[in-house]
Amino acid sequence: MKTDAEIKQDVLDELAWQPNVDETEIGVIVENGVVTLSGVLNNYSKKVAAEKAVKSVEGVKALAGDIEVKYGNDFKKTDKEIAKAVVEALEWNSSVPEKNLTIKVEDGWVYLSGEVKWGYQREAAKRAVENLLGVRSVINSITIKQDVKPFEVKDRIKKAFERSAELDAKNITVLTDGHTVTLRGKVHSLKEKEDAETAAYRAPGVYYVLNELKVQYYTEYA
Repeated sequence: MKTDAEIKQDVLDELAWQPNVDETEIGVIVENGVVTLSGVLNNYSKKVAAEKAVKSVEGVKALAGDIEVKYGNDFKKTDKEIAKAVVEALEWNSSVPEKNLTIKVEDGWVYLSGEVKWGYQREAAKRAVENLLGVRSVINSITIKQDVKPFEVKDRIKKAFERSAELDAKNITVLTDGHTVTLRGKVHSLKEKEDAETAAYRAPGVYYVLNELKVQYYTEYA
């Protein structure tokens, strides 16, 4: 099992490996496998990239992101300008049904709400706006609503896990209750935990996923 010192070094190495992240601008603290990032970056996309990199490191159980985004005077945008850019970005993204969404921008924070039919549409909406200039953070409150009833949800999710090269299906238990899916078991990394949740959201009839997977570093599968 990795020590906190070993996890910290792996996190620092992974941050240094990212082409659009300057690891010297980011502070890293690790305690019992929980990683806390701190610092000030000049672009929200850099924050997203840093957090994504950390989640891929084996042994990281959770991530607390305290990174602040501050744009220089030459790159500041008004909330009106950001809102306009968000609308245009969503309109140009074929994966997002923008007519069903509501957008609010306050002090550079973008709030997305509304309804979509699929989990990938919800995530696509966030990805479409998080790299826009002036955006400091994205709060994604979009909900999933389908007219179809859940049908063989558990079986479909398990088969999706088995098809994925990134997931170990035999260590993940899928429980269903109406439109709600609960995931339990063990995974190698925080990224694998999120990948499992994303895969579950893609199943027809799934509105909510309760991700109770535990991140545990182990060398042999149970």
